[in-house]
Amino acid sequence: MSQVRNGTKARRSESTGDRIIKVNHAGENGAVSIYRGQIFMARWTAPAMLPQLRLFCEHEQHHRAIFCAELERRRRRRCRSYGLCALGGWVLGLLTGLLGAKAIAATTVAVERVVLRHLERQLITLRGVDVEAVAAITAIMEDEAVHRDHAERCVEPDSFWLRALTPIVSTSTEIVIWLGMRL
Repeated sequence: MSQVRNGTKARRSESTGDRIIKVNHAGENGAVSIYRGQIFMARWTAPAMLPQLRLFCEHEQHHRAIFCAELERRRRRRCRSYGLCALGGWVLGLLTGLLGAKAIAATTVAVERVVLRHLERQLITLRGVDVEAVAAITAIMEDEAVHRDHAERCVEPDSFWLRALTPIVSTSTEIVIWLGMRL
């Protein structure tokens, strides 16, 4: 009964692994939305990118399903930032998709660099503590690195879009992760 009236007691019983899985699930939902927004716009601005964007979107949907399954196994609800990640991802995807292929690639580079850095830190935190969370995180890391590496090959290191979008996209991604861990 006290857990129903007082959400803080239920929240305190969540482990670090629980919170990380919730935030990663929400983040993958945001990634799916980014790719969907980019796919929508790329039909006009970067049609040659559509097959790759669709493949990456499928990867992100699979990642989201991995974290969803882990949340269900833990009997945890999704993160409160789940909808915010979807909305923010859709807007980011539409805007960068509108700007074309180089902006799409720069966005992927910026997001994946932040994501991979966080996943590596999460693994350090959870190793030996939460085997299931480590397995879920490890299951997605290779795809995320492939996305980053592919996007890096599509945009020059000193390109306008990479310089312009990296600080905005990286900071936004960091803020969403920070908020997700606290909501």
